[in-house]
Amino acid sequence: MMTKSITRNTDAIAGSPQELIQGEGPLLAVKNLHLYFGTSFGTVRAVEDITFSLDYGRSLAIVGESGCGKTSLARAILRLLPKNIHTFKGEVLLEGTDIMKLSEEHFRQWVRWAKISMVPQAAMNSLNPVLKVGYQVAEPLLISRQMDKEEALERAKDVFRIVGVPLDFMERYAFELSGGMRQRTIIAMALILNPLLLILDEPTSALDVLTQANIMNALKKIKQELKLTFILITHDIATSSELADEVICMYAGQVVEHSSAGRFYREPLHPYARKLMASVPTLRVEKKPDFIIGQPPSLFNPPEGCRFALRCPDKFERCKEEPPLFACGGDLVKCWLYEGS
Repeated sequence: MMTKSITRNTDAIAGSPQELIQGEGPLLAVKNLHLYFGTSFGTVRAVEDITFSLDYGRSLAIVGESGCGKTSLARAILRLLPKNIHTFKGEVLLEGTDIMKLSEEHFRQWVRWAKISMVPQAAMNSLNPVLKVGYQVAEPLLISRQMDKEEALERAKDVFRIVGVPLDFMERYAFELSGGMRQRTIIAMALILNPLLLILDEPTSALDVLTQANIMNALKKIKQELKLTFILITHDIATSSELADEVICMYAGQVVEHSSAGRFYREPLHPYARKLMASVPTLRVEKKPDFIIGQPPSLFNPPEGCRFALRCPDKFERCKEEPPLFACGGDLVKCWLYEGS
């Protein structure tokens, strides 16, 4: 049962624009988002022309090989960007408002961690080794909500209960916690301001199998109790299936498929997605895992046409042209095989 003290607070933050109110439609809508990085070797086209939407209370898994742009997409949404940005354009609509047009100060006050929060990889690197973890979780309330310390720590206790961390752990330092407890603490930090959207970047990486299962169970409990919307970034197909309502499959900086979870895990549409699913070992079916030949293309100079064509077992002449996203039974797939479907 969700405690009263963490009921979502939708009051506007002082200094936020008056037009930033909840509108109709999806919680998040990303339209034609581009993110390129400038380097001494050239321009990295990390995120290219990505469009998708996510409704309230839904969980979206973003899957794909390492380097396909998953984390760059998340950081683009949160505007957690390095200094070497070459191109950053498109629309990111949160509750109907284009947050790309907000000033950095308004974005920091109104959006980042207040409306959209993120659980990064490597929890230990995100925790201060000389501060007790209870204070670290409560700190955003002291700064952003200007609560007194006692009230903020009481609020932190409620969040610790939800993520499954014993309250006496609040008096410990990060190095005194196990990997799983550190990960739960980071999730608590992401939840402390009652965000609408939680982005999880490889939340179970570097954890043992039992701890992974416990973390996923905690996330499912959080989704049920807080009615939270999730974006789960992972290359672990099995992990993503635990939480996802829908799936985006990325390849070489682009979305190649956006399907319902039931459809994707049963019969993915794109040849790349099918290969990914075929690479997952099965317990109940005696089947040899498949593999994908070759390696992903360079994002400095991606190939013309379909970016997966050089590795695709189904390629044909039309693949020399870049396909659009075709609608297929309510899902979307970037492949010429579905032209006219």
